[in-house]
Amino acid sequence: MTTTGTTIATGTKTSRRRIVVVVAAAALAVAMAVDTTVVQIGSDADLRQQAFDPDRFGQTEFPRIRDIVAERAAEAATLAEELATDKNAAIAAYGTSAGTFPVIAVSFTGTVGDGKSGIFAVDVDGLPEGTKIRVQTGPAINGTELRDIPGDIDFGAFTNQIEYQDSGAGINRAMAAEVLADLDRETLTGKTISVTGAFTMINPKNWLVTPVLLEVK
Repeated sequence: MTTTGTTIATGTKTSRRRIVVVVAAAALAVAMAVDTTVVQIGSDADLRQQAFDPDRFGQTEFPRIRDIVAERAAEAATLAEELATDKNAAIAAYGTSAGTFPVIAVSFTGTVGDGKSGIFAVDVDGLPEGTKIRVQTGPAINGTELRDIPGDIDFGAFTNQIEYQDSGAGINRAMAAEVLADLDRETLTGKTISVTGAFTMINPKNWLVTPVLLEVK
C-alpha cells in the first residue's frame, strides 16, 4: 500500500508540473503575440527596419534639393558683385552656412574650356577679373554641396559619420543619373552650357560647381 500511494503521489506531482509548464508556455506565446508587430514586406515599417541605403536616400532627396538650388540661385555676375560688396548678406540670400565654409547656389551660362577628370572651366561673361568658375561633370562627383545646401540634412539624423558621408554620395549619384547620364564629355569643350548648381566657397574667386541642372546649347 505504501508503494502504491507513493507512485500515485509522484504521478500527480509530475502531471501538475506538466500543466504548469504548458500554461506558462501558452502565456508566453500570448505575450509575444501581443508584443509583436506584423510588418508587411515593402511597407514603410519594413523600410525603416532595413539598413540605411544611401542610393534610396539620394533618389528621394535629390528632386527636393534640385528645386531648392534652382530657387535660391543667383546669376554668377550678380553673385560675384554681391559677395564683394557684402559677403555675409550674399551668403544669407543665396546659400547656407554649412560647417567651416558656406555653400552657395549659382546659375550661369558660358563657354566650356579645357577639362580634366570631368572638371571643366567655364568662361562666363560679367565676372570680375580673376574670378574663375569650374563645373564637375563626373563620372565621379565629389563633395557634399548638394547634401549641405538645404541646411536641414543634419548629422544627428544618421546613425554614424559613415552614414552621414554616404548620404552625400547617394545624393551625388542620384544627381549624376538624372543630369549627367547622357552628357558627352569628349565633345564638351567649346560648347555653350547653362548650369544651375552649388559650390562651397573656400576661395571666393574660384568656384567649383556641382550642378543640379545642366543644358548643352
